[in-house]
Amino acid sequence: MEAKDNEKQELQEELKTEQTEKKESSWSTVGLEKEEKKDSKKKKNSAFTWVIRIIIVAILLLIAVFVLDTSKYYKNDDITDRTNLIINNNNVTARVKKDLIIENDVIFMSMSDIKNFFDKYIYEEKDEQMIITTYDDNIAEVGFTGNSISINDTTKRVKAVAIERNDVIYLPISEMTNVYNIELEYIKETDIVTMDSLKKEQVKAEVSKDISVKRYARILSRTVDKIESGDSVIIVTKRDDGWTKVRTQNGKIGFVKTNILQNEVIVREEEVIKKQVEGKINMFWDYYSEYRTAPDREGEEIEGVNVVSPTFFYIDGKAKFQDKVGQEGVDYIKWAHTNNYKVWAMISNTEASSIGGSSNILKVTSQIMNSYKLRKELINNIVNACEQYDLDGINIDFEYMYERDKDLFSRFIIELQPNMQRIGKVLSVDVTAPDGSPNWSLCFDRTVIANSADYIVFMGYDQVGGSNDTPGTTAGCNWVENNIVKFINNCDVDPQKLILGIPFYTRLWTETPDGKVSSRAVAIKDVESNIPSNVTKTWDEDLKQYFVQYKSRSEIKTMWIEDNESLKEKVSLVTKYNLAGVSAWQKGQEDSNTFRVISETLNEKQRID
Repeated sequence: MEAKDNEKQELQEELKTEQTEKKESSWSTVGLEKEEKKDSKKKKNSAFTWVIRIIIVAILLLIAVFVLDTSKYYKNDDITDRTNLIINNNNVTARVKKDLIIENDVIFMSMSDIKNFFDKYIYEEKDEQMIITTYDDNIAEVGFTGNSISINDTTKRVKAVAIERNDVIYLPISEMTNVYNIELEYIKETDIVTMDSLKKEQVKAEVSKDISVKRYARILSRTVDKIESGDSVIIVTKRDDGWTKVRTQNGKIGFVKTNILQNEVIVREEEVIKKQVEGKINMFWDYYSEYRTAPDREGEEIEGVNVVSPTFFYIDGKAKFQDKVGQEGVDYIKWAHTNNYKVWAMISNTEASSIGGSSNILKVTSQIMNSYKLRKELINNIVNACEQYDLDGINIDFEYMYERDKDLFSRFIIELQPNMQRIGKVLSVDVTAPDGSPNWSLCFDRTVIANSADYIVFMGYDQVGGSNDTPGTTAGCNWVENNIVKFINNCDVDPQKLILGIPFYTRLWTETPDGKVSSRAVAIKDVESNIPSNVTKTWDEDLKQYFVQYKSRSEIKTMWIEDNESLKEKVSLVTKYNLAGVSAWQKGQEDSNTFRVISETLNEKQRID
């Protein structure tokens, strides 16, 4: 009995132990699950924390980028330590070399700044103790004493004249607004001077509400001015993004929304300069000496021609302007205008050789160029002749000048141009090829001449002149083209201001058995009669002309032929380089087809363009 009780007790203890183990096992499992859940939660919390951190960092980066990007639009880059200058709605203060001087309600601008903004060729005439400045059709003389200045030979009383401060010359630009064709205003409240060209369009508008004017075309940008409803602003430019650049009454430049502008008015229209000759210029020189009268061309019609240049005027051996128009010249002008040809009469200095030979040309021309009074006297004579004879322009043909007078010849052209422009006449200037001898080629500043005159004419001939002791072509096409490129690239000449001069002649060269070389000019119309019929012509592809060489008795004859075929090649360069046109030296040397070939070549090329 006792044994059974012991067994029963052992069984109960085993069951109890088993239950305890199960319970402990169950608790252990629950603990493990709790621990696992706890670890999972920790991991999730950690991952979430990192996500939050990443988002915060990204937001901070975005804010930093936004702040950095926006800060440049709030940067105050105004120049506040001197008077600001606004020219044609552009703040050019940073480019001003010398600060503006404002004294007794007069605004002075330095000569160097006037050179930069208005007249690049402003000039101090030390002998006359005055400043000569030109702009468009105006020429002004400003002295350092007195109370007047001269504008186009008319005296104007002014509050101030030129002054010199610390070796810097200043001009009273507020007294010279009609010289530079500007409207000038000084806004004392903002210390701003505005200058507006009277030849540029100006549009004004009103604002429909109070608004801040922004430095840039965006809302988040620095405010440069505040304007009220009804205020007037000058419209500078309209943009496609809904913003408009304006100038306020305070002289401030910034942006406003386009939709707040109303009642736009064109205050001033853009001045459009119309060329006297539309399309390519087809011109010729009509030469006759001082001992002859103008040719009678009554009844002639010349195909394609739109400009003629008769040699009406010259400088004589005593540096005097001479007129050889006469009644025949008056009839010539009438004939030209009847045929709708413009008359750009030539004035030459070469007839000064009639007294003292060719050396007198140098002397006489230098005498005129070195004197402001003589230059002015010659200019006045030219202007008076243009008006007297109803000419359309002048062609300056000055040859053989001292290289040392190069800048003074440029001054002559600079001073002549405003006078011609004011009376609506064209100024063209003949020059030689860029490279050559000092008194033949280096005496021209082609850049300045081209900038100042309406046209610069390259006399594309005498590549090898008659005085040479080695035979050569008068105008090889490759030489002509190379020089055109020099004009454009080296001399910075606008192609559309460059007229190509072409020759209506060539040279027949003769070499004797003892080696002496001479030549004589042969007109195109006479070429065939100067070459024996049995002589073979050889085409030179580089020169674009025929070449002949033959023996006549004991002499060797050589000719590089100038004919309609060679002229066509040269005329084609006008289109290739978009030049202004051609001019031929000289009328009367052509054959019956020459002008037709020139006209067809110009027109054909223009149609292709």
